[in-house]
Amino acid sequence: MTWRLLLHLAGPGTEPFPDVATALQVARNAHERMSDTIVEVIVQGPSVSQLAADGKHAPDIAALHGIPGICITACANSLHAAGLAPDALVEGVAVVPAAIAHLAQRQHDGAAYVRL
Repeated sequence: MTWRLLLHLAGPGTEPFPDVATALQVARNAHERMSDTIVEVIVQGPSVSQLAADGKHAPDIAALHGIPGICITACANSLHAAGLAPDALVEGVAVVPAAIAHLAQRQHDGAAYVRL
């Protein structure tokens, strides 16, 4: 059985809240210690703007895209609110219609949940 860990980054995207870089480091650390686990970073709220292909976090996001077992997901509702189109994101970032529904379904299916 493959385990799934949900790391939920939902906040204003400013200190003291974690940013995408912190979430990616947490995902990397979790994956190193639990290699049989799929680690999914779900970004919701204004922090989705940090997933932009032209942003400062783009190289870190792209590097994680090549690691099997780590994925990054953005909320389409949050993208709309931030004025970002899904094609403006770093390649490999998945988009779901609503983060809350996605998280609820994943948890219903047995995933562990951690809010960052």
